[in-house]
Amino acid sequence: MTVTVRLPDADATRAYGRVLARVLRAGDLVVLTGDLGAGKTTLTQGIGAGLHVRGQVASPTFIIAREHPPVARPDGSRGPTLVHVDAYRLGSLEEVDALDLDASLDEAVTVVEWGEGWVEGLAQDRLEITLERPRGAVSEDSLEDAATGERVVTVRAVGARWADVDLPDADPVAG
Repeated sequence: MTVTVRLPDADATRAYGRVLARVLRAGDLVVLTGDLGAGKTTLTQGIGAGLHVRGQVASPTFIIAREHPPVARPDGSRGPTLVHVDAYRLGSLEEVDALDLDASLDEAVTVVEWGEGWVEGLAQDRLEITLERPRGAVSEDSLEDAATGERVVTVRAVGARWADVDLPDADPVAG
Protein backbone atom coordinates (compact mmCIF):
# COMPACT_ATOMS: atom_id res chain seq x y z
CA MET A 1 0.00 0.00 0.00
CA THR A 2 1.24 3.48 -0.87
CA VAL A 3 -0.23 6.84 0.13
CA THR A 4 0.89 10.24 -1.13
CA VAL A 5 0.04 13.43 0.75
CA ARG A 6 0.78 17.04 -0.18
CA LEU A 7 1.62 19.21 2.82
CA PRO A 8 1.82 23.01 2.48
CA ASP A 9 4.49 23.69 5.13
CA ALA A 10 6.40 22.50 8.20
CA ASP A 11 3.39 22.86 10.50
CA ALA A 12 1.33 20.58 8.26
CA THR A 13 4.24 18.13 8.14
CA ARG A 14 4.31 17.97 11.95
CA ALA A 15 0.52 17.57 11.99
CA TYR A 16 0.78 14.66 9.55
CA GLY A 17 3.41 13.08 11.82
CA ARG A 18 0.95 13.28 14.74
CA VAL A 19 -1.72 11.58 12.62
CA LEU A 20 0.76 8.94 11.44
CA ALA A 21 1.71 8.21 15.07
CA ARG A 22 -1.83 6.89 15.62
CA VAL A 23 -1.06 3.81 13.49
CA LEU A 24 2.43 3.22 14.92
CA ARG A 25 3.16 0.77 17.71
CA ALA A 26 6.17 -0.75 19.45
CA GLY A 27 8.22 -2.76 16.98
CA ASP A 28 7.59 -0.48 14.00
CA LEU A 29 10.46 0.67 11.82
CA VAL A 30 10.05 3.89 9.85
CA VAL A 31 12.68 4.67 7.20
CA LEU A 32 12.79 8.31 6.06
CA THR A 33 14.31 9.41 2.77
CA GLY A 34 14.59 12.93 1.40
CA ASP A 35 16.97 15.73 0.57
CA LEU A 36 18.34 18.12 3.14
CA GLY A 37 15.48 20.29 4.39
CA ALA A 38 12.77 18.02 2.97
CA GLY A 39 11.15 17.62 6.39
CA LYS A 40 12.46 14.34 7.83
CA THR A 41 13.10 15.74 11.30
CA THR A 42 9.94 17.86 11.12
CA LEU A 43 7.85 14.75 10.41
CA THR A 44 9.63 12.93 13.27
CA GLN A 45 8.76 15.82 15.61
CA GLY A 46 5.11 15.23 14.78
CA ILE A 47 5.48 11.49 15.34
CA GLY A 48 7.09 12.19 18.71
CA ALA A 49 4.25 14.54 19.68
CA GLY A 50 1.69 11.95 18.60
CA LEU A 51 3.43 9.25 20.65
CA HIS A 52 3.63 11.60 23.66
CA VAL A 53 7.37 11.22 24.18
CA ARG A 54 9.62 13.19 26.48
CA GLY A 55 12.23 15.64 25.27
CA GLN A 56 12.61 17.83 22.25
CA VAL A 57 12.79 15.81 19.05
CA ALA A 58 15.69 17.34 17.13
CA SER A 59 17.99 16.01 14.47
CA PRO A 60 20.42 13.55 16.07
CA THR A 61 23.00 14.22 13.33
CA PHE A 62 26.09 14.37 15.53
CA ILE A 63 25.07 11.87 18.21
CA ILE A 64 23.51 9.54 15.59
CA ALA A 65 20.67 8.24 17.80
CA ARG A 66 18.38 9.61 20.52
CA GLU A 67 15.88 7.77 22.67
CA HIS A 68 12.71 9.55 23.76
CA PRO A 69 10.79 7.68 26.49
CA PRO A 70 7.00 7.99 26.63
CA VAL A 71 5.15 10.21 29.07
CA ALA A 72 1.62 9.55 30.31
CA ARG A 73 -1.11 10.34 27.81
CA PRO A 74 -4.25 12.19 28.89
CA ASP A 75 -5.93 8.84 29.59
CA GLY A 76 -2.98 7.71 31.75
CA SER A 77 -1.65 5.14 29.27
CA ARG A 78 1.86 5.20 27.88
CA GLY A 79 2.92 4.54 24.32
CA PRO A 80 6.20 3.19 23.04
CA THR A 81 9.61 4.82 23.23
CA LEU A 82 10.73 6.71 20.13
CA VAL A 83 14.23 5.89 18.90
CA HIS A 84 15.28 8.61 16.44
CA VAL A 85 18.33 7.83 14.31
CA ASP A 86 20.19 9.91 11.73
CA ALA A 87 22.20 7.62 9.45
CA TYR A 88 23.57 10.49 7.34
CA ARG A 89 27.11 10.23 8.74
CA LEU A 90 27.26 6.43 8.77
CA GLY A 91 29.67 4.96 6.28
CA SER A 92 29.21 1.21 6.52
CA LEU A 93 26.82 -1.53 7.55
CA GLU A 94 29.19 -2.27 10.44
CA GLU A 95 28.49 1.22 11.80
CA VAL A 96 24.76 0.57 11.51
CA ASP A 97 25.21 -2.76 13.34
CA ALA A 98 27.20 -1.00 16.06
CA LEU A 99 24.12 1.10 16.90
CA ASP A 100 22.45 -2.14 18.05
CA LEU A 101 19.05 -0.90 16.87
CA ASP A 102 17.64 -4.41 16.81
CA ALA A 103 18.05 -4.59 20.62
CA SER A 104 15.29 -2.01 21.18
CA LEU A 105 13.29 -2.56 18.00
CA ASP A 106 10.57 -4.68 19.64
CA GLU A 107 9.71 -2.13 22.34
CA ALA A 108 10.15 1.11 20.42
CA VAL A 109 9.05 2.94 17.31
CA THR A 110 12.34 3.38 15.46
CA VAL A 111 12.57 6.25 12.96
CA VAL A 112 15.71 6.36 10.82
CA GLU A 113 16.49 9.44 8.76
CA TRP A 114 18.70 8.78 5.73
CA GLY A 115 18.07 5.09 6.39
CA GLU A 116 17.38 3.89 2.85
CA GLY A 117 19.84 1.18 1.90
CA TRP A 118 21.07 0.81 5.48
CA VAL A 119 18.34 -0.45 7.80
CA GLU A 120 15.76 -2.34 5.76
CA GLY A 121 17.26 -5.61 6.99
CA LEU A 122 16.22 -4.79 10.57
CA ALA A 123 12.55 -5.57 9.92
CA GLN A 124 10.50 -7.26 7.20
CA ASP A 125 7.63 -4.95 8.13
CA ARG A 126 8.29 -1.22 7.88
CA LEU A 127 7.11 2.09 6.58
CA GLU A 128 9.29 3.65 3.90
CA ILE A 129 8.56 7.37 3.73
CA THR A 130 9.94 9.67 1.08
CA LEU A 131 9.71 13.43 1.56
CA GLU A 132 10.20 15.73 -1.41
CA ARG A 133 10.10 19.45 -1.90
CA PRO A 134 8.82 20.13 -5.42
CA ARG A 135 10.93 23.29 -5.60
CA GLY A 136 14.08 21.35 -4.71
CA ALA A 137 16.29 20.74 -1.72
CA VAL A 138 17.18 23.37 0.84
CA SER A 139 20.88 24.26 1.09
CA GLU A 140 22.71 24.22 4.41
CA ASP A 141 22.99 28.02 4.11
CA SER A 142 19.22 28.44 3.82
CA LEU A 143 17.83 25.99 6.36
CA GLU A 144 15.64 28.75 7.76
CA ASP A 145 13.63 28.37 4.54
CA ALA A 146 12.83 24.78 5.56
CA ALA A 147 9.71 25.91 7.44
CA THR A 148 8.06 27.20 4.29
CA GLY A 149 7.14 25.49 1.09
CA GLU A 150 5.19 22.44 0.10
CA ARG A 151 6.31 18.89 0.77
CA VAL A 152 5.10 15.75 -0.93
CA VAL A 153 5.14 12.78 1.43
CA THR A 154 4.88 9.26 0.04
CA VAL A 155 4.31 6.48 2.59
CA ARG A 156 4.92 2.93 1.41
CA ALA A 157 3.89 0.09 3.72
CA VAL A 158 6.07 -3.02 3.46
CA GLY A 159 5.19 -6.35 5.04
CA ALA A 160 2.29 -8.22 6.58
CA ARG A 161 2.07 -5.90 9.62
CA TRP A 162 0.56 -3.21 7.41
CA ALA A 163 -1.88 -5.41 5.45
CA ASP A 164 -4.99 -4.25 7.37
CA VAL A 165 -3.79 -0.80 8.44
CA ASP A 166 -5.32 2.25 6.83
CA LEU A 167 -2.49 4.70 6.34
CA PRO A 168 -3.54 8.31 6.88
CA ASP A 169 -4.09 10.11 3.61
CA ALA A 170 -6.35 12.93 4.75
CA ASP A 171 -5.24 16.51 5.08
CA PRO A 172 -3.96 16.63 8.70
CA VAL A 173 -4.67 20.36 8.91
CA ALA A 174 -8.35 19.85 8.05
CA GLY A 175 -8.88 16.89 10.31
